[in-house]
Amino acid sequence: MTGAQQRAALQRQIWQIANDVRGAVDGWDFKQYVLGALFYRFISENFASYIEAGDESIRYAELSDSVITPEIKDDAIKTKGYFVFPSQLFANVAKDANTNESLNTDLATIFSAIESSANGYPSEDDIKGLFADFDTTSNRLGNTVKDKNARLASVLKGVAGLDFGDFEGSQIDLFGDAYEFLISNYAANAGKSGGEFFTPQHVSKLIAMLAMHKQTKINKILDHACGSGSLLLRAKKQFDAHIIEEGFFGQEINHTTYNLARMNMFLHNINYDKFDIRLGNTLTDPQFGDEKPFDAIVSNPPYSVKWIGSDDPTLINDERFAPAGVLAPKSKADFAFVLHALSYLSSKGRAAIVCFPGIFYRGGAEQKIRKYLVDNNYVETVISLAPNLFYGTTIAVNILVLSKHKTDTTTQFIDASGLFKKETNNNVLTDNDDPDDPGHIQQIMAVFDSKADIDHLARNVPFETIAGNDYNLSVSSYIEAEDTRERVDIAKLNAELKTTVARIDQLRSEIDAIVAEIEGEEVEA
Repeated sequence: MTGAQQRAALQRQIWQIANDVRGAVDGWDFKQYVLGALFYRFISENFASYIEAGDESIRYAELSDSVITPEIKDDAIKTKGYFVFPSQLFANVAKDANTNESLNTDLATIFSAIESSANGYPSEDDIKGLFADFDTTSNRLGNTVKDKNARLASVLKGVAGLDFGDFEGSQIDLFGDAYEFLISNYAANAGKSGGEFFTPQHVSKLIAMLAMHKQTKINKILDHACGSGSLLLRAKKQFDAHIIEEGFFGQEINHTTYNLARMNMFLHNINYDKFDIRLGNTLTDPQFGDEKPFDAIVSNPPYSVKWIGSDDPTLINDERFAPAGVLAPKSKADFAFVLHALSYLSSKGRAAIVCFPGIFYRGGAEQKIRKYLVDNNYVETVISLAPNLFYGTTIAVNILVLSKHKTDTTTQFIDASGLFKKETNNNVLTDNDDPDDPGHIQQIMAVFDSKADIDHLARNVPFETIAGNDYNLSVSSYIEAEDTRERVDIAKLNAELKTTVARIDQLRSEIDAIVAEIEGEEVEA
């Protein structure tokens, strides 16, 4: 089965699960149950595979809980970060889900046991609260226990029916594709801004490639507004050949997506000791100060959100913001996220950040921050993308690439606003490594790498020009859009008109002669 076929089958099955519980659970809440069940299935299968260790004579799901010794449990938790008894495995619970009259409370007990298995171990913080949003006793599932159990059974049976072999061997990113499908179908309808928590996979790939361009190994990668972790995971998927020595780091302010990000790490076989995802406000409660610097930073922070800014007098002395001499406006925190990323960036690394276009040309504090960035030669590239690439917003965003190792003082501008393919309700960037027919991602990366000037597409602008233009970093200020209107040859058009007029005069003369002849014949008659 090809990736496209797997993806289509996944979407059909998720939609079927939705139909089974439709009318009871709000679409946005339903998303949590499907993703939670996917995660429960994955960690069960992953844990069973670890215990079996390739020995076909061992079927962990068929063992009795009583055969598990304290030593086996201790070793497993130290390695995997958690423990699942055979009776607690997804397969065993899903098998009897339809007839289990205490399914909702049994699930709640199992989830609590899996989380608490890590208590006192190094993985405790990575496991704690993972199932918090999979609330099996919530009235959102129904007012009676019978209703709750019926809908939970439908979700478990539906997820059990996803037949793509093991997660790691699948041709697609099961969790990412499921999340993307659920976001696209429910975010707009539920009035939620799903886009701020999820970066589409095609955009994620471009951002990861920009941040890790030509780095044969990096110490670690950071996303300071990590949402569901899609950007960090794209880096892993795209750069398996690279050595990410110390792992994946992320901070997220939203509790639900913080849990999703941690789930996503496990789902992609990133062990608990290779990731560190933390909950909190990046701007006012920054984490990972002791982990600085990072060789790669990727981020799609929320656009133009409010923050405390100058209302907190201590922030102007914060090492992240002090060098710029000014704070981002209280009503628009965009540059606060940019300066945060810059302060965490190593001298050899790059940061690739999705930004709202307005920050590149507005005046005031934002102009002063642009001046700081350009004067210190931190801006490598600004890329304008096509509109409607993200869920929840149709705006044409930009990607800002920061670097602390530029070899000249020019800034590259790339106008990629015309590179997209229309698919359903959104535009996408195509991904094709064929040199004879490169995808949009490959075209952008080729221009980024070459730093060549290309009419209507890319231009390298000297420092003096940018400074003389009030530090405007808007792509449209430096790249002239191609005029696609049909060109009219005035001389040729005039000649054609002259010929046409002469022909009309000739026809009129011929018509007049015919009319005169007819009138003469009538007089004679």
